[in-house]
Amino acid sequence: MLAAIFLLLACQLIGEALHRITGLALPGSVIGMVLLLGWLALVRRERPTLGAVSGWLTAHLSIMFVPAAVGLMQEGPALARYGLGLALATGVSTLLTIAVTALVFRWALRRFTPEEVGKRPVQPAERGA
Repeated sequence: MLAAIFLLLACQLIGEALHRITGLALPGSVIGMVLLLGWLALVRRERPTLGAVSGWLTAHLSIMFVPAAVGLMQEGPALARYGLGLALATGVSTLLTIAVTALVFRWALRRFTPEEVGKRPVQPAERGA
């Protein structure tokens, strides 16, 4: 299990180093994930242990947000002054993101779905009858 954790951290570190050295437009963590994907494609024996470690990390993901919440609490004066604006900006941007995503999804369905698929009659077995 320690080897799998080391593999995750090593890929992250190498990705960050490549990002800083080369100045690539991709974040170091994304480069590290690509490296991890390549490693898993080459070394198949790593998959079960890495799956177990990833499952454990995902199950305890909320622990990783504690430092961010503590850091946020230290910014009390700034939150008191700009908190309403931040909350409003976050809410509006979230709603805009949802709306744009829905519009792009509808456009993609119309653009990439063959017309025959959308117009075929529904069979009784498909209706749940």
